[in-house]
Amino acid sequence: STEISTLNAAQQQTATMTAMFAGKWGDSGSGNGQLSNPWGVAVNSGGNVYVSDSNNDRIEEFNSSGTYVTQWGVYGAGNSQFIGPVGVAIDINGNVYVADSSNFRIQEFDSSGTYITQWGGYGTGAGNFYYPMGTACGGSSVYVVESINGRVQKFDGTGTYITMWGNPGGGDGEFSGPWAIAADSGGYVYVVDSGNNRIEKFDSTGAYITQWGGFNAPQGVAADNSGNIYVTDSGNNRVQKFSDTGTFITQWGSYGSGNGQFNGPQGIAADTNGNVYVADSGNNRIQKFHP
Repeated sequence: STEISTLNAAQQQTATMTAMFAGKWGDSGSGNGQLSNPWGVAVNSGGNVYVSDSNNDRIEEFNSSGTYVTQWGVYGAGNSQFIGPVGVAIDINGNVYVADSSNFRIQEFDSSGTYITQWGGYGTGAGNFYYPMGTACGGSSVYVVESINGRVQKFDGTGTYITMWGNPGGGDGEFSGPWAIAADSGGYVYVVDSGNNRIEKFDSTGAYITQWGGFNAPQGVAADNSGNIYVTDSGNNRVQKFSDTGTFITQWGSYGSGNGQFNGPQGIAADTNGNVYVADSGNNRIQKFHP
């Protein structure tokens, strides 16, 4: 048999995708288990997967193999209602935080979808949002990245404002259309600075650490328990994997609808075993990959 190291670049890419692909679920629609522009994805400690089904204005929950569990949410501005939900994150207690983007707020639920609280509202002041896109949980903190305000805000788990950082621009610690955010076990925060085609890394207080690029409209970011960072490089229809300092490790994916292929991937998440889940938005499905 041919060793992967002897293959050309295209063959290596195909071999990597085939080796890593672990499953997929979802198709276009509004029924149970169907998806319409799935955007955010998060995994709890038990391996259940939560997906923000953006065009259907709901959250769907699946087990780790893609079996439908439950859903909540309908279109609207009331409690447990959404208008274009995007980022989703889970804290150490299993509570689910949803960036309810066009309602300019964060909504918090327990693991079964029971409404707990919300915070935000349209604006540019502390605790207000102008299109919150991504959310992440790190320790007892919740981080929210806002596309138009070009900043990150940090809250406690009940929505009490702690601090913020960033402003529109292309310099260190600045953002152009930031799209998603992740926090690792060491307390570091990674922001998808989509308009600047880069990832920026900060400590938990917002102090700038480093950045790296090599993307075309990146959309999602996730950190696993080993400190690896995964980025959905949406314009290139692939996932790239890095160390926590930005050193490139590997990549997989190409445009298409086959196993391991993508059409505008958005959210990404890693479970405690290192499995990676990708919201393959244009194909209205979730794909799962082995570490």
